[in-house]
Amino acid sequence: MSSEDKGRLSGLGWNFDNSYARLPSMFYVRLSPIAVRAPRMAVLNRRLAESLGLNGEALEGEEGAAVLSGSRIPEGAEPLAQAYAGHQFGVFTMLGDGRAILLGEHITPRGERFDIQLKGSGQTPFSRMGDGRAALGPMLREYIISEAMHSLGIPTSRSLAVVTTGEPVLRETALPGAVLTRVAASHIRVGTFEYAARRGGGDGARTLADYTIGRHFHGLVGAENPYLSLLDAVMERQASLVAKWMSVGFIHGVMNSDNMALSGETIDYGPCAFMDAYDPATVFSSIDHQGRYSYNNQSLMAQWNLARFAETLLPLLDSDQEKAIRLAEASIRSFPEKFRRLWLSGIRGKLGLFTEEEEDISLAETLFTCMHRNGADFTSTFRDLASDSLPADAPVFRDGAFIEWHGRWRARLARQPQSMDACMELMRWRNPAVIPRNHRVEEALEAAVERGDFTVMDRLLRVLSKPYEESPDTLEYRMPPPPSDLPYKTFCGT
Repeated sequence: MSSEDKGRLSGLGWNFDNSYARLPSMFYVRLSPIAVRAPRMAVLNRRLAESLGLNGEALEGEEGAAVLSGSRIPEGAEPLAQAYAGHQFGVFTMLGDGRAILLGEHITPRGERFDIQLKGSGQTPFSRMGDGRAALGPMLREYIISEAMHSLGIPTSRSLAVVTTGEPVLRETALPGAVLTRVAASHIRVGTFEYAARRGGGDGARTLADYTIGRHFHGLVGAENPYLSLLDAVMERQASLVAKWMSVGFIHGVMNSDNMALSGETIDYGPCAFMDAYDPATVFSSIDHQGRYSYNNQSLMAQWNLARFAETLLPLLDSDQEKAIRLAEASIRSFPEKFRRLWLSGIRGKLGLFTEEEEDISLAETLFTCMHRNGADFTSTFRDLASDSLPADAPVFRDGAFIEWHGRWRARLARQPQSMDACMELMRWRNPAVIPRNHRVEEALEAAVERGDFTVMDRLLRVLSKPYEESPDTLEYRMPPPPSDLPYKTFCGT
């Protein structure tokens, strides 16, 4: 690279310090992304870029597109593909970054550390006969959903940019190729620990656990049993995350153990979607034929994944294996109560409840039963409850059981010291008016991919950036989809 090129790339604002690259080589393979034919910036998250201390204007130019497509390596980056394993639909598999490259860890002006990962950046030793590339549609989809999740206040990886490659990728048909730049607290997964335990035994797991504590759980340094404390801390974050997903009707769709980040962020937006009509058995993923990762199973699957995490820590919990197993089992058994507590706290907020009463669980369950029986829209129902009057055309609000429930709920609100106005205000800040409705997401993707029109996506993103606000301009985005005989299906995008 010429000195002139180095100067242009350094002007983008990168500040790399790559701690993961200093781990033993068993955890990764060093290699660079594969350059693409004609990189072109499709969408750049200027607000995120500026919060990272990057030069947004420069990123929008030729140099930015070259770096964020993998065609040029910025100074200080140490590209690598991470190794990990995972249980996919319950079956253990050795995996790794098959179409992603970690450029490195960027340090912001505030001292925050973020992984900068290119997704769709070419083949790696972990590609398993895949082409290592990504199509434009799924990359734009991750951009939309991850940014919507951020605006909803849910911990998530984020999307810095999508760059088109000028090259086709072959799936069922030829599709335009693209590279997504993902920003995350880290990409340390439950599956990373499964890999470490299989390949490096107790020493590998200890090295990774110490690194994870140092990177994400500083308060555990010096704890009496730091590895048991790590298990408990990760469980608390995952219980909180899944409770937040479910509070907005989000279904991840592919909760394999390699898709659970120890940082507590949502990662790997593949066949995810938001529920419209409430049904606890809702599944969108085209490959989840048994409903393993349905809406209502998400807390169970989180606990199952965490049990796999606990297994990797057994040699670290205690030198006596039987005692280590008892410690791990006691910890994992505590997960349902952790989740229930956090879930109920979220539901109380959605119902305008500042205080706690024993009947709150029953109150919530009765409402969900009414919603399910009437096919009520999840998002609209809660938002309508915070309005001055309930829509007369919604079947759920004419249901006799709901009318009885409504009286119980209003009496419950009246027992609080807070005013009714304060209760309604709490509900308006806990119940989004706008979510990424599946038909609106598809509309945006079709316009961008089929016609090269990104204005539909731009409008959608602007609305999703303020999900708790209502205005006449956002009415069309608040409406559920029209009735359809065909169930909505999502795909993993690989």
